[in-house]
Amino acid sequence: MKNRKITIITPVKNDEKNIEKTIRSVLNQNYKNFEYIVVDGNSNDSTLEIIKKFRGKVRFFSKKDKNLWDAINFGITKSSGEIIGTLNSNDFFSKNALSIVNKYFEKFDIDYLFGAVKKNKVFYKFEPEKLHYRLNIYPSHSCSFFIKKKVQKKIGLYNIKYNFCSDYDLFYKLFKNKKFKGMNTKKNEVVGKFNMEGISSKVPFYKFYFYEMKIRYDNGQNLIYLFFLYLIKILNKIRNLFT
Repeated sequence: MKNRKITIITPVKNDEKNIEKTIRSVLNQNYKNFEYIVVDGNSNDSTLEIIKKFRGKVRFFSKKDKNLWDAINFGITKSSGEIIGTLNSNDFFSKNALSIVNKYFEKFDIDYLFGAVKKNKVFYKFEPEKLHYRLNIYPSHSCSFFIKKKVQKKIGLYNIKYNFCSDYDLFYKLFKNKKFKGMNTKKNEVVGKFNMEGISSKVPFYKFYFYEMKIRYDNGQNLIYLFFLYLIKILNKIRNLFT
């Protein structure tokens, strides 16, 4: 089996408590053909000093960026791997994560992959058939998503104007393009642990839904349909809060 070179990108800013554990989860992989890029957003705590401890094992950059996606985009432009994955600070890979990833790209000749991840439970389902009315149809972005670099180039980089949900925009484009083949790992093939208290968890649900509608509109969905979809989502959320 060919061992493809995998690039992992970690964007981070002011996370001195967690960055070392995240880095070690990559460096301790039992799969060795990888490149690790850490993009620090000009941290003003000890994050950068911690990253420097791994000089020679990690390629790192410290620069001002506009947001998380801007940092990831920078990492993509610096990458040399055939496959690209993202691991946010305070998310962690399981020890055999990259071995699982390489196996799937080799065995199934896919363009992108979603690995099962542990949150409050294991999330592993990938349901692109629900794209017309849902965008959260995959386990997660950080620690779960891997894509061939040549496919990333065709789809494009993350659109930084969406701030906290640019992954939705990129995935919408990717899933709508039937040329590209993707799949998910099995439930027992967990590639990592995802922190559920990240940026998106702090966004009010109505604002998150609004951005989802904007992404859909920018990608050509009907405005009237989106108005009713937004209304239904809001009403369902309110009902769930009370029940």
